[in-house]
Amino acid sequence: MATLAEACKDYSLHLHQIIPLDFDSIRTLPESHVWPESGEFEFNDGQLSIPTIDLNDPDAGNLIGHACETWGVFQVIHHNIPLNLLHEVESETRRLFSLPARQKLKALRSAGGAVGYGRARISHFFNKHMWHEGFTIMGSPVDHARQLWPHDYQRFCDVMEGYEKKMKELATTLMRVIFKYLGISEEQTKWVGSPGCSSAALQLNSYPYCPDPNRAMGLAPHTDTSFLTILHQSSTKGLQIFKEGVGWVLVYPTSGALVVNVGDFLHILSNARFPNVLHRVIMKECKQQRFSVAFFHCPSTDFSLFPLGLSSSCGEFPLYRSVSAAEYIGIKAKNIDNPLALIRI
Repeated sequence: MATLAEACKDYSLHLHQIIPLDFDSIRTLPESHVWPESGEFEFNDGQLSIPTIDLNDPDAGNLIGHACETWGVFQVIHHNIPLNLLHEVESETRRLFSLPARQKLKALRSAGGAVGYGRARISHFFNKHMWHEGFTIMGSPVDHARQLWPHDYQRFCDVMEGYEKKMKELATTLMRVIFKYLGISEEQTKWVGSPGCSSAALQLNSYPYCPDPNRAMGLAPHTDTSFLTILHQSSTKGLQIFKEGVGWVLVYPTSGALVVNVGDFLHILSNARFPNVLHRVIMKECKQQRFSVAFFHCPSTDFSLFPLGLSSSCGEFPLYRSVSAAEYIGIKAKNIDNPLALIRI
């Protein structure tokens, strides 16, 4: 099975596009990290909020499907992920990003790599830099963890591997619920949950304390190259999603809840019925360092993607041609603005 890490090797970045700032040494916001002020970070701060869905609700399937259709994102509670595991993941994330910059750079990912410490891979698409540092895990994190903690790496590995296992289970549950809502047959979706048809990445994010948060961007607007993304965010605000007709909406952290958003690949499978939600992280809401952990549920790179469950007799026709995950990753690696337009029929 081709992996996401292997796909990234074809789209190397320059070394300067990978290394984050030494945030602890910064006292004023560098010009390289100053984003436009005028209206750029404005958002709807009213009572509007994304749906929160209880997985134990007998009608959870319809609520999830409706949220995917109208928002492209929702928060889920009673998801069977132990609260203590969420706390452990956040604690280990804090431990990693609390290391001195010189130590973190020992786990720096290579220019053609996808795992380890570094800046967001979308950074090279933007003229300004983001106030962000990340650590990406695909498979076992043990090699990089040994570089960070030569004598104390096992706990980090155990926590992250345990968390990824629970995330895979939750993602499989959600995918089955969503396909049922879409009316897609079990025969067409029997691959759901099969290791040979899916891959995963765990992304740890840090948004350090910023000396001028009103002019900094934590993570620039983008969609995810995934089926679904499941996010645990700390209690510090910053995540926003874009809703057509409304604008930017802040996703308020809810204790124990996980944020689930539709990625590009599920958008394709749903024939654009589910929006692949645009999202970003702003710093003006971050009064202290913010952390988050994103789980990306993805297809294997040789997986063939095309709209499912369509009926030509009912006037339903595909909006997108068949495309492998690897081909789509390649398209998006060169065109982040609208890669879907390049596979539209």
